[in-house]
Amino acid sequence: MSEWQGTKERTAQAFRQEPLWDLLGVQPGREFRADLHAHTTLSDGSDSFLELMGKARVRGVTHLAVTNHDTTVGLDAIRQQAAEHGFSVVCGVEISAWDSTAKRRVHLLGLGMPADAPAVCDLCSDTLERRTANTAWQMRQLLDAGYDVDVEYAAQLAGQSTGFYKQHLMAALTDADFSSAEYQFLYKTLFKGGGIAQRDIEYVDMCDAVAAIAADGGLPVLAHPGQFDNYEALPALVDAGLVGIEKYHPDHDYRDTQLCEEFAARYSLFCTGGSDYHGRFGKVPYPGYRFIVDQAF
Repeated sequence: MSEWQGTKERTAQAFRQEPLWDLLGVQPGREFRADLHAHTTLSDGSDSFLELMGKARVRGVTHLAVTNHDTTVGLDAIRQQAAEHGFSVVCGVEISAWDSTAKRRVHLLGLGMPADAPAVCDLCSDTLERRTANTAWQMRQLLDAGYDVDVEYAAQLAGQSTGFYKQHLMAALTDADFSSAEYQFLYKTLFKGGGIAQRDIEYVDMCDAVAAIAADGGLPVLAHPGQFDNYEALPALVDAGLVGIEKYHPDHDYRDTQLCEEFAARYSLFCTGGSDYHGRFGKVPYPGYRFIVDQAF
């Protein structure tokens, strides 16, 4: 058994997994393989839901959560498409938030979301507008500096989405693979370390994000805490209504999985896992790259 699957005995003792089993519609002991973090063209992924679902099935994924950034747009259609193909989909969202104490970003997953999610929509609508405006500004900086940006292609990608993302801009700038040295060098040169297009946006408060997810009937989960080192935010997030933590993620090492396990036990959180798949706009090669299996974590 791989290290990220853990043992059934340890899970039963440490974690409060019942809300997750209820969400997936499974009973303890039933075999399943769930990827609870993936993106489509409706945010910054390159695959439509049907493409994503097809790839997930090939990898043996039985349950897939669609967690697009800051939006629940399209979830009704996704739910219908999944039903037509006999596939189990979890409708979700990933909210880009801010920890004002630690001065760092925090991502919150909402699992089991309705398509009509007024609290999340109200909270995140400004984020979507700010992101689109910021990426448009970044594109202007590149054009003014003489970079060859395929503006029509950038507009095409953004038009399929609920916003204009750096991933769309990069795809309009280079054909290089996301994981290639060429792509990473270009990205870091332009958008990091004082690059000409480095500029971030304002994000919503992390506790407001938790509250909005819960208000719309979703389960608030702290996404990939190892990515932004968000462990110190857990007490405040739990007080706000957090019920889960993403233990298995491509950016997590063994220490992160152990920390997530410890905090899950301390705060009676359930544990999730997912690939954070973005198609060709990300480093993860396929959905199901990280997953949860059976009730063992």
